[in-house]
Amino acid sequence: MIDQANPQTLATHTGFTFLLRTVQPGDEPLLSDFFSRVTPEDLRFRFLRAVKHVSHQQLMAMENVDHAHSETFLALSPEGELLAVAMLAADDALERAEVALSIRPEFKNRGVSWSMLDRIVQFAEARGIGWLESIENRENVAAISLEREMGFVAEPIAGDPCEVVLRLRLPIERH
Repeated sequence: MIDQANPQTLATHTGFTFLLRTVQPGDEPLLSDFFSRVTPEDLRFRFLRAVKHVSHQQLMAMENVDHAHSETFLALSPEGELLAVAMLAADDALERAEVALSIRPEFKNRGVSWSMLDRIVQFAEARGIGWLESIENRENVAAISLEREMGFVAEPIAGDPCEVVLRLRLPIERH
């Protein structure tokens, strides 16, 4: 199981390796530095609106998770550099959970997002969550393609021409 004390070492299909762990107290400076290195477009895709700076309150929401219904996952280089951040937030009944992921531009196309999301799917399955959802800006072609590749199904959001929701029914069949 993924946790803060026992990070998992993951190897992507490209051979790139990184550590995956959950957030721990004191990670706010690491998160702040990470989001200062994300492109403005990727910030907009992550927060679904224009964001110039991720606020202290937003960072604290990522750090102060309850570990029962919400979790923040950190992908780190072996040297401790934060490469990607994902947040999973479930409803009280653990029927549905939303996932949101951001990755630094220089680590894209190495398989980090795919490997990280695959582990989050496994984590959600183990928690008994029935559905994973991701709300994406329609311009975020890379994220939509990745999620479709993993089995998520895209559906329009009524009355919203800019965003789409992608859903994955859990548990999924693994081959």
